[in-house]
Amino acid sequence: MTDALHTELLQLALQAAARAGELLRDGRPADLAVAATKSSPIDVVTEMDIAAEKLITGLIADRRPDDGFLGEEGAATEGTSGIRWVIDPLDGTVNYLYSLPTWAVSIAAEQDGEVVVGVVAAPMRGETFRAIRGRGAWATGNWAGERKLACRPAPPLDQALVATGFNYVTEVRTHQADVARRLIPRLRDIRRSGSAAVDLCDLAAGRLDGYYERGLNAWDFAAGDLIAREAGALTGGRPGEPPSGDLTVAATPGVFEPLQRLLDEFGAWHD
Repeated sequence: MTDALHTELLQLALQAAARAGELLRDGRPADLAVAATKSSPIDVVTEMDIAAEKLITGLIADRRPDDGFLGEEGAATEGTSGIRWVIDPLDGTVNYLYSLPTWAVSIAAEQDGEVVVGVVAAPMRGETFRAIRGRGAWATGNWAGERKLACRPAPPLDQALVATGFNYVTEVRTHQADVARRLIPRLRDIRRSGSAAVDLCDLAAGRLDGYYERGLNAWDFAAGDLIAREAGALTGGRPGEPPSGDLTVAATPGVFEPLQRLLDEFGAWHD
């Protein structure tokens, strides 16, 4: 029954992500403007974020009316089924606002508080990533068929390519820049895409060796974290803790522990 339920949830997440991705890709108005701001004047919401979340929650609620929701743009209901959907309808809103291609729709399903399904659709890259807990991670894209995802073999830390992101609160991003300055000499290089969900999926696909960020919310990493773990990555927060708003770290085994240790030493989790 559990396998059948998880398959049902995955198929629903894939459908919702595809529909929202099409809306965002094909329905973007030429005069797209900021509809609101969140943590700071540069942390923006557009009308398309809101429309995409309404599409996703409406589609899922029609099929599963007893499920709960947690969405970036305000969806918050408890539900009675034991299933809660954690949704970022547009991860990478600033990229989207500027017509940059790195943005994604991220949908995760929790069962009794544990993420069991994750889907990340990146329409401008023509890629969709998916995972069911315990059943591996897979992707479709500009290649034939489905591809099983697996992390890269772990390099020495000084040869690791690591992605990160920066907060929209000035004081926090200033500290993050200092952490990055101290970290860069210890790595091959750092990348910054603007989408946590895409970074986690790129780790799963073997395009990165690691990723870290402070200030994420559950909807930013819920789906991508499962996809990365099902592809063989290790994920966490500060040493001994799960991913959280204080710190999210994900990397191939062999890179994870030294990266996490350095981030803790550099105080990546506080100002």
